[in-house]
Amino acid sequence: MKLSILGGGGFRTPYVWQAILRDTGSPRVDEVCLYDVDAEKLTTMAALLTQLAAQTPGAPRLTTTTSLDEAIAGSDFVFSAIRVGGLEGRRCDEHVALDLGVLGQETTGPGGIAYALRTVPVMVGVAETIARLAPNAFVMNFTNPAGIITEAMQGVLGDRVVGICDTPSGLGRRVAAALGVDQSRIHMDYVGLNHLGWMRGVYHDGRNVLPEFLADDRLLGELEEGQVFGTEWIRELGVIPNEYLYYYYFNRDAVRAMIEAGTTRGDFLARTQSEFWALSSTPATRPTSGGAPSTAAARRTWRRRPAARRTSRPITTRRPSTRRTRATRAWRSA
Repeated sequence: MKLSILGGGGFRTPYVWQAILRDTGSPRVDEVCLYDVDAEKLTTMAALLTQLAAQTPGAPRLTTTTSLDEAIAGSDFVFSAIRVGGLEGRRCDEHVALDLGVLGQETTGPGGIAYALRTVPVMVGVAETIARLAPNAFVMNFTNPAGIITEAMQGVLGDRVVGICDTPSGLGRRVAAALGVDQSRIHMDYVGLNHLGWMRGVYHDGRNVLPEFLADDRLLGELEEGQVFGTEWIRELGVIPNEYLYYYYFNRDAVRAMIEAGTTRGDFLARTQSEFWALSSTPATRPTSGGAPSTAAARRTWRRRPAARRTSRPITTRRPSTRRTRATRAWRSA
């Protein structure tokens, strides 16, 4: 089976690749094609993925292309993680909105609308290409704003397009891990869609363990959402709101914090990812005899990025005292 990854030069690609390497089921993906408009990034990413698969017998055959038609043709599955306009487009969306005193964010508010307007026409074109060259393929859309893009692509491909988001499942796994229960045996009751939703139950062996979590000051206080929204307020809700709901519940606080920070999430990603690509293109990471880069230093840099993402919220703000919560950290711009 062939899987094509659109936006294959992006930072999410190694996560998808590692999941494929862990898959021992049958049938399984035996060919992965990376598509991107940046040939140099494709070369680096292919070298990184090859290194990650070095100890995995029977790893899928890996190819790269800058031709969308070539990537799509014959695909059984298409994973879409395209960022139209790149990080510079995202930074523009964020800063233009913030300069006007409104929300600049990737999937929410005016920043999200700008991203959608730029991305929908491109993704409809991708859907038309899939309909022409791989009409039986299933599409997993991870391109943001995920809900809007998925609906636009479904207009061409119908229910063969599935929108995916790791935010709800990530929240459930973190709650389960904090409680010390087996994450593989939990069922999450999440109401809403993608970035707009609430976790109202985490069931382990048929028992809802979320009430225990909400009652524990230490565990709830250590959860990112507990720090953002305040533990007392979350208990009043009786559910854990998705982190992105901060932009709705406390819009003015979020906008003020971003403006005071002077830097957005897009700025942070542009800076940190440029470090990765710079390492991948330096002589120290390329073999003297030519060919693909070894990317050893770049691989180490990529592995550090998840930790950096979790710690890239440098500002602490304090909202006016209310009965719901007394303090919150400034929210990340992503």
